[in-house]
Amino acid sequence: MPQTGKSDYIELAFTLSPALHELYIALLAGEGIEYFQEEDKRLLAYLPEKEWTEEKDQAIRSLLCERFGSTPPFETNLIADRNWNAEWEANLQPIEISDRLLIVQKNSNITPKPGQIVIEINPKMSFGTGYHATTRLMLRQMEQLDLKEKKIMDIGTGTALLAIAARKLGNTKPILAFDNNSWAVENALENVLENSAEEITIELLDAEEDLVINLRKGYELILANINKNVLDRILPVIRKYAPEATVLLSGILVYDEPWLKKLLKKLGYEIAQTIYEDEWLSSLVRPLAH
Repeated sequence: MPQTGKSDYIELAFTLSPALHELYIALLAGEGIEYFQEEDKRLLAYLPEKEWTEEKDQAIRSLLCERFGSTPPFETNLIADRNWNAEWEANLQPIEISDRLLIVQKNSNITPKPGQIVIEINPKMSFGTGYHATTRLMLRQMEQLDLKEKKIMDIGTGTALLAIAARKLGNTKPILAFDNNSWAVENALENVLENSAEEITIELLDAEEDLVINLRKGYELILANINKNVLDRILPVIRKYAPEATVLLSGILVYDEPWLKKLLKKLGYEIAQTIYEDEWLSSLVRPLAH
């Protein structure tokens, strides 16, 4: 769903079987659309009116035509700004990542299982609520890692869920989490405070423009739950300026796994583990020993 603000949104309304929702979300996310609402036989996608250009329209139609052989029909509607956040929060449900990790909305009355780690998230439209498969994949990978002594960077942090999870899973080193959206940064700061997650620095930074100066500070684990296009641009930078760092990534469609493997091989990474959910994958990659 869109962020709250003083702008109108374009709604793209697709009439679809629920079985196709994940695939469409994956494809549209690659075009920079981040907000979706799923109904029984419809998928609604939202982007700010100012971003809906003829070029964006054609790019989406070409993408869908390439994937399906023809462009599936969809309606475009102008939606006046409203309190999206209230509508979103009203429908949030707890997300059990595992027997060890539970994500709940702020002030939830849910009783966790014995020993289960609880993270309270008030999303405010930021990506990273646990409702998307890529976020769940990242968390499941993180549960299997020894995070205690790792200096961590979280690129495109959204709600700061991954950074908070790292801290609650035992990490004791400084964490830098950043996003290029001011509303996400504000939300991340609130969530860090709510979860008493200390020594997590939240900053408003660009994933590409501000990356090099921060990589030079010696991060050992880099979390990157972002889309293919951004990964394509920043992985070479990470490899160059943080050559020893392990990278945990997601935001990649299973259909793009050959592309990912080719890129990783070119950059000198090896894949330690890849896991899957729905149309998505998450890979833990490490630099090859020289």
